Amino acid sequence: MALANHHDHFDNFASTYHPWNSVNVGPKKDLIGMFSKSAKKIGMPFGVSSHDDRYLSWWLPAFGADSAGPKRGVPYDGNLTKADGKGKWWEGLDPADLYGLPPAKRTPEWIESVKKTWVKRHVELVEKYDVDMLWFDGYGFPYGNYGKEMCTEFYNYKLKKNGKINAVIAGKFHGKESSIAEDIERGGATEILDYPWQGTLTFSDWFHKTERPLRHNARTVIESLTDIISKNGNLLLNVELYPDGRIPADQKLILDSIGRWINRNAEAIYATKAWKIYGDNIGGHKEEKNMDNADLEAAKKQKSHDFNERTIASAAYPHDEVRFTTKGNTLYVFVLNPGAGKVELNTLAAGSKYGVKKINAIQLLGSKQRVQYTQDEKSLTLNIPEANTMAHTLVFKITGAL
Repeated sequence: MALANHHDHFDNFASTYHPWNSVNVGPKKDLIGMFSKSAKKIGMPFGVSSHDDRYLSWWLPAFGADSAGPKRGVPYDGNLTKADGKGKWWEGLDPADLYGLPPAKRTPEWIESVKKTWVKRHVELVEKYDVDMLWFDGYGFPYGNYGKEMCTEFYNYKLKKNGKINAVIAGKFHGKESSIAEDIERGGATEILDYPWQGTLTFSDWFHKTERPLRHNARTVIESLTDIISKNGNLLLNVELYPDGRIPADQKLILDSIGRWINRNAEAIYATKAWKIYGDNIGGHKEEKNMDNADLEAAKKQKSHDFNERTIASAAYPHDEVRFTTKGNTLYVFVLNPGAGKVELNTLAAGSKYGVKKINAIQLLGSKQRVQYTQDEKSLTLNIPEANTMAHTLVFKITGAL
């Protein structure tokens, strides 16, 4: 997934309908085209994020001026005209196409034209680059019915091209729109949701900033992923690239560690479903609100789980807290913070209220060592030997229970 445009109203692709784009100015490259080509070359689905529906309010400060100091009263760049660009790097471009018209000149007709152009830009985006996933940052459909029109065009395009709708649209819809996957920013659901959703995390900030310390490492990302998939969700993990596209060394180490863990436990992650309950011995997740770098006013209006993530600073999970996923008749148990000793799970007792049957076998994924366990009418007890207390979540494959 790559960023197609942000709140600043600048398209990172060869936009026919918007001259302020990455091909005309800046890097003078079709960034989305490059990402799309790379993804499709290795057979990966390709997604883009769009944040542009906040544009009309985002640039309003650009029409002001300093109220004090040596630049007092000097108009900001929103007041520039196309003529002011003569001899400049942006010669030929109209600042009004980027910043919008001054507030006093914004007629209803002009605002409607902005929204109609937004639809054209985004229909071109998803069709020209054959996008598989589109993620909106705002709450609800961008520009209301204009956003619905664009999403309808996207789904119809995929249906016509592939004979089926193998596409996803995600956003902060909070279960109110069945055609959209709910996005929970920097957090996760507190219960199993009936519909697919996604949690969105980033290591420190949405863009690489050395002044912001990491809030996540491999352990916290793995724990977050585990909690999310146990509740019928997916994880969208942001990677904070350098301007030249490289991954920062500290984040690459984290990604490599996450990758090794996922490879070892892939069968318990991909194409799995939530069980009847998401976990046992619940108690390590405390509702935490971390609202830095967030749209505070927008977040206050929403009844959602946004910004409830656990981070490096959060207290460790208890050694016996677990999460569940299923695939067919197989149950997977994720021990979030494994420690040597016994893990007792009352939910997996023989004949428990969740319909658990006699367990036939338990295997620790990634290990050939035999797992010692006992199951009776009170609980299932797993014995985790010292040798298997890895740094990250352990996953046990259980057969016979379902």
